[in-house]
Amino acid sequence: MNLSTPTIILSIILSLIISTTQPHKNTKNNLLILFLISLIPINPLMNNSELTLTLSPLIITPTENIYISINLDTLSLIFTPIALFITWSILEFSMWYMASDPNNNKFIKFLLMFLITMLMIITANNMYQLFIGWEGVGIMSFLLIGWWHGRQNANTAALQAIIYNRIGDIGLIMTTAWLLSSSSINMQELLIQHETTNIVPLLGLLAAATGKSAQFSLHPWLPSAMEGPTPVSALLHSSTMVVAGVFLLIRLHPVMNNNKNMMTLCLMLGATTTMFAAAAATTNLDIKKIIALSTTSQLGLMMTMVGMNQPSLAFLHMITHSFFKALLFLCSGSFIHNLNGEQDIRMMGGLLKTMPMTSSFLTIASFSLMGVPFLSGFYSKDTIIETLTNSHTNSWAITTTIMATILSACYSMKIMMITMTEHPRFHHNPHKETKTITNPLSRLTLASIMIGTMTKISTLQTTTTTTMPKTIKLMALIATTAGILLSKDLWHTSRLMSPQKPNKQSLFFNQLAFFNIPHREITMKTLKASQQLSTELMDLWTLENWGPKGLSNTITPTIHLTTQQKNMIKNYMTTFTITMTITLLSLTPK
Repeated sequence: MNLSTPTIILSIILSLIISTTQPHKNTKNNLLILFLISLIPINPLMNNSELTLTLSPLIITPTENIYISINLDTLSLIFTPIALFITWSILEFSMWYMASDPNNNKFIKFLLMFLITMLMIITANNMYQLFIGWEGVGIMSFLLIGWWHGRQNANTAALQAIIYNRIGDIGLIMTTAWLLSSSSINMQELLIQHETTNIVPLLGLLAAATGKSAQFSLHPWLPSAMEGPTPVSALLHSSTMVVAGVFLLIRLHPVMNNNKNMMTLCLMLGATTTMFAAAAATTNLDIKKIIALSTTSQLGLMMTMVGMNQPSLAFLHMITHSFFKALLFLCSGSFIHNLNGEQDIRMMGGLLKTMPMTSSFLTIASFSLMGVPFLSGFYSKDTIIETLTNSHTNSWAITTTIMATILSACYSMKIMMITMTEHPRFHHNPHKETKTITNPLSRLTLASIMIGTMTKISTLQTTTTTTMPKTIKLMALIATTAGILLSKDLWHTSRLMSPQKPNKQSLFFNQLAFFNIPHREITMKTLKASQQLSTELMDLWTLENWGPKGLSNTITPTIHLTTQQKNMIKNYMTTFTITMTITLLSLTPK
């Protein structure tokens, strides 16, 4: 690979840092230029070459030299232009969406900082550098989710995001510390020594990915993050933040490769997440939360592929997912903005007539998510399900993934039918669809249609010819079709019914299953326990026993020792009275 490649990547990162100090009008054009520049190194990449750029050590220790090092391989060079392209589109959309915000410039700068920290993760060649980017992404997500900090929900969601991520970060810190003491924090050295890797640092990596990519058990922060502005949700869910966890596992996959326990854990976690999140999405009515839960579901699918020992397939799905997920969020943002902040899909309807372009884009993005043939999502999703059904893994993982595919078609169809068809259920005058809105959406739509085919015709993939029964070949398509038909039937049969009280299963998924345990039950039990400790235990038992009663019990034996009086005053008085009475009776003359 020629030496111009590292220069290009470094100039991209430096230009982005400089862009944060400029007025935001130039930023959009800068990002376009940077995107075009970042396409240059992809050409020599086709030879599967890799290049590392390392500066002289900053800190020298007896065991490890700490230096800035950039790794330019297939993963980083493909994902850099994708991140730039999506940020460019989202940035242009933000200028319209956030036009009325007094701190619009600051918002654009925050988005750019978000992108820079993600590029640090992508290009990091050692664990320290990766950790700096990892924490940077977390901090920026905290600031952007809590952008409208006047709202209590936004503050709570931002705190929730950062706390859940800190739980995952414990794993990454533990892994880094372990590697520092027993192996190496440099990526190349680490990947050479992967035969001897212990399960402890691997579990740390899994915990880090679970927190950042919102896998099951650490998932509640992702739907809550919808309290932030829609452009933030779009950037957060497509090419930054949430994909960082899966990206980490793909990058360090050779380390986990030979550990069967780790692979099984990834597979189980991914299959559970993809099924659970898809079921939760079908019970929700907030358009942004449905799309957020769909992200969790797709991340579960990527995690399943990591567990299946297919990191390249997970990366392919990450690429295709980035485009249609950003498009889904921007389309929903366009709807929300036009309906004066209304996010409930039941309050929409008839938008196909009032907002035809956005509706068309949303339909294409939803079809791509479902895996409709020849759209980008099809190439990754179909291959993933084929790989699963052809593998020797347990049938449980395959069944849950197929069920998740059916449910993903269900909730996508539900969004389309409720928001676009029937009569309007709102009382606002929709805005016109100007170029500022349609340009970024059109770009992302084209990418959502073309990127799968472009990957298909590139030389990056080396496919093996496998034979399988026709039913298995058509499995993904059958599942998607079943989901569409189920959703359509359910909509037509239930839309005229009076609202029903949600049953236990619906509430379980709607409340994100284990959301109540950490957020409600643990807090209430802690409060009650502390209340009992402070009142019953302290006041009624400790103070009582150690206070008046304790004092009395301590002094009584001393009194008994120092005097003949036994504190039996009634007995004394009775004896005295009886004695006096007898004496008087005996002394009285007869």
